[in-house]
Amino acid sequence: MLKRVAITGIGVCSSLGFCEEEILSNLKKPGVLFSASSFDDGVAVCPVHDFNIKDFTGRFKQRRYLNRGSQLCVASAIEAIKSSGIKQDAWSEAGLFIGSGPNLDIGGEFPEVKKGEIDHDDLMALWMLKFLPNTAASAIATYAGIHGENLTINTACAASMQALGEAFRKIKHGYLNLALAGGGDSRLNPGGILAYRKAGAIFSGSKNPDNASRPFDTKRKGFVPGEGGAIFVLEEMEHARMRGASIHAEICGFGSSMDGYSMTAPEPSAQWGEKALLSALHEAGMSPEDIDVVSSHGTGTLLNDAMEVNLLHRIFKDHHPHVIALKSWIGHIAAACGAIELAVVLACIKSNYFPRIRNLDEACHDKINFAREDKKIAGRTVLLENFGFGGQNSAIIIRKVDN
Repeated sequence: MLKRVAITGIGVCSSLGFCEEEILSNLKKPGVLFSASSFDDGVAVCPVHDFNIKDFTGRFKQRRYLNRGSQLCVASAIEAIKSSGIKQDAWSEAGLFIGSGPNLDIGGEFPEVKKGEIDHDDLMALWMLKFLPNTAASAIATYAGIHGENLTINTACAASMQALGEAFRKIKHGYLNLALAGGGDSRLNPGGILAYRKAGAIFSGSKNPDNASRPFDTKRKGFVPGEGGAIFVLEEMEHARMRGASIHAEICGFGSSMDGYSMTAPEPSAQWGEKALLSALHEAGMSPEDIDVVSSHGTGTLLNDAMEVNLLHRIFKDHHPHVIALKSWIGHIAAACGAIELAVVLACIKSNYFPRIRNLDEACHDKINFAREDKKIAGRTVLLENFGFGGQNSAIIIRKVDN
């Protein structure tokens, strides 16, 4: 028999804050969240302030092997475990599913590289761990004593959402009762910004960083890179209810697909992105009319936004769900964007408050119900979607549950 899957724990490290209350408070403030990069003039970034991994791990020798993105991931996992109320011995058979990205901070890790030579007296013996994709998962498993099924996913901007989807499926089909899933990432370093600039993906040249991110606006010119982490405790619904857990939401459906079109650009017709969304709806046993809110990918790039609005218009037709674009608040967090956007959505759905899309002055499509102002919306069912470099498409559907 197929199982229902609940979210019973949340850990998040984001530019909006480290808990639900901070996230909601900062969403309601008009203040500047973005800032100018300290190492690339004209590039806006969205960092996580006041973060120190030691505040989360205490004494933990594996901490030395974690790059910035992995630190944010591990810290979020620790908070998710604490928030769930699940006892230490229960984690032994749990699953672990992490979305991660590459560490592009080569210059920061090896500032004295000359002609490819990096060996020097103070080079850390296991320096390669800061560049392996599964280091965060290894550290989390060591910290929590997890020995169950696991997977580290590197599918670009779809990675953490796919990690959530894989964990969801393992519990739904009875392989696991309990799992940690989510991701962490940071590209706010010279190597990461250089990569984005070379790819022509980020916005640069603005004197006002707060105006740089413009999802779905006709004057959009690229995304603002951010950073962060978010991890969730996923649990079989009856298992959660038997122990009296607080249930934040139910995961109802998941879908993913590949464009097979370009190494960077989305397939213009969005036919394969549509497949991912329809797969999520089918698994959830829902129709487009059942969706109250869409948390869009909404990067603010020319090609992605054009593809996404056509996709939304085609799927929802005469139904007009409320469309939000959280990257206008937190920046684009690459491999971790789906997880952090889910954390923000869970805070919003609990309070029936959804934020406007910032800097949306003139929409690039007139048939989409974009969030033009902050609203109290009793939205119970949310579709979240992410589309990544390489043609990676993913979608997940959550539903508010009355405890």
